Amino acid sequence: MSDLPLQCKNLKEQVESILQLLQQEPTLHSQDITPVQTSLTKAISPKFEIVFAGAFSAGKSMLINAILERELLYSAEGHATGTECKIEYADVEKERVVLTFLSEVEIREQAVSLCQQLGFKTVTNINQTDVIDLLNQGCEAIIEQEGGESKSERAKQAKALMLLLEGYIANRDRINTVNNATYSMEQFNFSNLKQAAGYARRGSNSAVLKRIEYYCNHPLLEDGNVIIDTPGIDAPVEKDAQLTYAKIQHPDTSAVVCVLKPASAGDMTKEETELLELMRQNGGVRDRVFYVFNRIDETWYNTQLRQRLDDLISGQFGNSNKVYKTSGLLGFYGSQIKQTSQRDRFGLDSVFAESIKGLDGKEETPQFVYAFNNYCVNSGKLSTTKFRVSVNGYETPNQNYVRILGDWGNELIEKLIQDSGTDEFRTAITRYLTEEKRPQLFKNLADDLEDVCIKLKKHYQSVQRNLDSQPQEIETMKAQELQRLNQQLQQIGREFSEHITDEVNLIINNSCDAFEADFKQLQSRMIRRLDELLDSFSVASAYQRATISHPRNATAPLIAILVEAFYYLANQLEDILVESSQQVIANYFQRLIDKIRKSEYYRQLYRLLDNDGGIEQEIKILEKMVTQALVSAASVECDRFVRESPRFYDEGTFSIYQFRQTLSQTSQGYDAESIVEAEPAIRQLLKLDFEPKVSHTIRKSFRQTINQTLKTQLLPMAEQQADEILQQYPQARAYLEKTLQQEAEEKIVNNRRLLSVVEVNIAAYNSAASNINNCLQSMKLYDHFLPVIGDSFDTDGKFANNGFVNSDVLQEVEY
Repeated sequence: MSDLPLQCKNLKEQVESILQLLQQEPTLHSQDITPVQTSLTKAISPKFEIVFAGAFSAGKSMLINAILERELLYSAEGHATGTECKIEYADVEKERVVLTFLSEVEIREQAVSLCQQLGFKTVTNINQTDVIDLLNQGCEAIIEQEGGESKSERAKQAKALMLLLEGYIANRDRINTVNNATYSMEQFNFSNLKQAAGYARRGSNSAVLKRIEYYCNHPLLEDGNVIIDTPGIDAPVEKDAQLTYAKIQHPDTSAVVCVLKPASAGDMTKEETELLELMRQNGGVRDRVFYVFNRIDETWYNTQLRQRLDDLISGQFGNSNKVYKTSGLLGFYGSQIKQTSQRDRFGLDSVFAESIKGLDGKEETPQFVYAFNNYCVNSGKLSTTKFRVSVNGYETPNQNYVRILGDWGNELIEKLIQDSGTDEFRTAITRYLTEEKRPQLFKNLADDLEDVCIKLKKHYQSVQRNLDSQPQEIETMKAQELQRLNQQLQQIGREFSEHITDEVNLIINNSCDAFEADFKQLQSRMIRRLDELLDSFSVASAYQRATISHPRNATAPLIAILVEAFYYLANQLEDILVESSQQVIANYFQRLIDKIRKSEYYRQLYRLLDNDGGIEQEIKILEKMVTQALVSAASVECDRFVRESPRFYDEGTFSIYQFRQTLSQTSQGYDAESIVEAEPAIRQLLKLDFEPKVSHTIRKSFRQTINQTLKTQLLPMAEQQADEILQQYPQARAYLEKTLQQEAEEKIVNNRRLLSVVEVNIAAYNSAASNINNCLQSMKLYDHFLPVIGDSFDTDGKFANNGFVNSDVLQEVEY
């Protein structure tokens, strides 16, 4: 954009100053400053990029030609190319064109993609003449089969491939293998913009150009406005379509002209709907979107199409004031033939000289001539005017065209241009770019910055109110601190009690990961120990212990072996459960003490008492009590293992079946051998009994025992300790009085320092905000001034002159 007003010269520095003040405040770090940064970039950027986006054949290029009233861009029925065109301002004597070609690699990629879509074999080498000839023959056959190059998607793809190959052959010496080659128009020996644009507009040349940069003289392009024409969003080559989508999302894009096809198609395509959704996601575009329904002339001859378009606009675009209906074809060529006369047959021998040359020597009819004749006779636009126009069947379209313009001249042309809607669109976008654009950009910046300023202002109010409310004399501050002592001790006790309650709830709700890991370790050790005991259980040893217990007998029953086994397994499992429980509790209480030491209330307690108020001592005493309780519980739990499971002898169970089988085996003799031989069966019998009992203990009953023990021990201790902390007020007062003199002096000095920092920051803020407001005033944006901070408060707590408000959160504010 052109030079900013003098009041806005340092706008970037002023806005960044406010953002820097915001970042200095830890409590305001969550504020999103991205919208402000985006708005600032747009407001001060030397360029304002307007992207024309839409489907191929929507008429983007023709519409740009129409609003500039110059034939710059390539425009053809059907799919055009994947070229991005950029149009910027230049003085008349500096008009020029810069051409950047696709690389051979990119051309080959496009050729392969088009061949795949057309069903051709993959292109191996586009440098082979016979391959190119074969492809051209195939494309010509498809176009003939489809009835013309614009009659179907397949025909358009075939034409695109032909133009690509033709352009490659014609410009092979200018195309690099891998890199994109860039040329000025002087390197092509073009002396003016018209010659260079004529070269670039030719379909085959345009097909191999990656980017075209026009620098031309037009009032619309002043003030840094840049028009960008992008490939169609339904491009036959996916890469070209993605180029448009990427440009829509690019932060440099400031406005979008959406050229839509429903005027000729009746409905929005899927690609057009996606395009609209994508635009709304770009914060740099905001509401700077123009919706242009091009080819509006097609609705003049189709009532149903016209009704569907009106319904679409009222239904989906009713909230926008930037909706336009145009015919780029009529508007552009209408502007061109205004400069013609009867001598050149109103442009047939000048503007349309190339397009009327037929292959067989006969004169062709330009598309505009067909559209003009149709407009004159069938559009209904002339029915209530003075123009009395007829199209004679005995004359050719070109003859009718020349005769009609010979009769009515520029008056009819002006009416045609007016009905095309291009003048209305040109006027609207010109007014926006020359009158509305800059104030709107600064308004957006002010609106985005206002939220930041309000938060900063309230923050400074809060800090200064807090600082002003603090005692300024040492004795007063000492009295205030002693007065707060009882409240502080009570708060510390409350926080300790709440902390312990939270920790207990974590255990009860299985939400403490470390405790869960420890308890799973206990479960694993119990399961592993049971397996070890069963695998190593010796029937011979059990038999020996049974016979020793009864010296008068020389044999022992199976039941005696099982009794010995039950006692042995239960006692061994008790040992491991006790040991594991002790480890779980030791780990838990160690973590609990660590958390307490890291807490803020613990730090405050040490500041007030010079000790922890007996917290750690109480925790350690409680740890012993909990450990003893769980050791007793583990003993009781495992003592119950001595009894068989309730359903061990139930009929129909596998355990009773196994018992009978084992009993049958051991009853075959009376010596130890028959018992020892049944050892595998006895181990299996023990496994059937002990596994369910152990599983119930470690998965259900014992965890509940731990939870209940911790809860019943910790919660009463926390409440009692909170009361104990409060009872230590005399000790806290005595200790605090020793250090309060120095603390009070330091606090007063620190408060003064903080107040000075706040005042400096407020001065910096006011300076930046005032300068930005001066800039906004130069734009006449009086309703969007940023808030500044005055000298004092009114009775409602709002700023009257300076308005600094205080709160009691000072100690949390650091500078």
